Amino acid sequence: MNFTPLIFSVSELTRLIKKNLEELFPIIQVEGEVSNCTYHTSGHLYFTLKDSSAIISVVMWRSKVALQSFKIKNGMKVILQGSITVYEPRGNYQLDCNKIIPKGIGELQLRYEELKNKLLAEGLFDNERKKSLPEFPEKIGIVTSPTGAAIRDMINILSRRMPSVEIIIFPVKVQGDEAKNEIAEAIKILNEQNIVDLIIVGRGGGSLEDLWAFNEEIVARAISNSKIPIVSAVGHEIDFTIADFVSDLRAPTPSAAAELVVKDKSELIETINNLLYNCKNRLENLIDSEFKSISGFINSYAFNIPKQLIKNYSQQNDDLVHRLDKSMNYLMTNKKNQLTNFDGKLVALKPENILRRGFSIVRKNNKIISDANDLSLKDKIEITFKKGKSTAEISQK
Repeated sequence: MNFTPLIFSVSELTRLIKKNLEELFPIIQVEGEVSNCTYHTSGHLYFTLKDSSAIISVVMWRSKVALQSFKIKNGMKVILQGSITVYEPRGNYQLDCNKIIPKGIGELQLRYEELKNKLLAEGLFDNERKKSLPEFPEKIGIVTSPTGAAIRDMINILSRRMPSVEIIIFPVKVQGDEAKNEIAEAIKILNEQNIVDLIIVGRGGGSLEDLWAFNEEIVARAISNSKIPIVSAVGHEIDFTIADFVSDLRAPTPSAAAELVVKDKSELIETINNLLYNCKNRLENLIDSEFKSISGFINSYAFNIPKQLIKNYSQQNDDLVHRLDKSMNYLMTNKKNQLTNFDGKLVALKPENILRRGFSIVRKNNKIISDANDLSLKDKIEITFKKGKSTAEISQK
């Protein structure tokens, strides 16, 4: 007896497989590692779940993605909950995921996302609350391990770029259970003492567990409450911690933090020299321009009008002086002639000259008598002639 197999179309076979698979696995949980993770612009999430021997495609629709409190990343260990479906156009089976539960390192990632969302909602990441770094800090506090490579790199770079800056190291554990409390306490003490202008908090690279102290809420709160600007310098460039989001500035590495917080002395000197050179040139150009402007103004017709007026007034003044001299000479000559006439008259009126003409002077008691009524009989008088004197007595009036 010959058995004739059924002939299915591709669509029929795919539909049959889809029906059986979906009925056989209506709800399951699958454990594995995430890879090829893609958040599509549509909002859907696509990735591959794998273990050491096999892989399975996973899709999570936008409505389910919105309910997740964290983003998954490649390499995370997770437990997925969902159902098996078949994508008919390609004939591929996949896991239609409705819930993702982190496992192992994924638990830290979940805690990270939960704290990040909490602090974000409180506004601790807002740019408005971030403080500006001082342009020329004189004292810098560094909160880190005193034995790591990070502190040596930062000291070398700070000393090379700006030798005058004072570095104050606050040694703390940067890994382990005690690290978070020590870091938070160091930030608090530096604020209370207020002896630094800037604080760098950080450490070198490591795994997520190694960097976890900088993802703790107590550290985030200490950074947020700091009155002194804080630069976060944790791990490598690809590492992001909660401290990075809360701090006033995130540096990709500790070495980068040292370069960001101080200016290079040689570059600063060069900048100052360039500024001085530019200022000198601009000042010289300005003086030259103003000199030319003033020269043009001085040589202008309008500017020379006052000078011409001064010359005219000077000439008028000379004319007036000449006229005054002429008038004064005429007046002096006239007055001199008058004085000569007066002198002649005075000479003529001198008593000696009068006496020469035959006149005499009668005195009584040394008083000149000009009126006969001033004399009485028997008065003694003195008569002065041109030559000599005589006395007499009044005998008749």
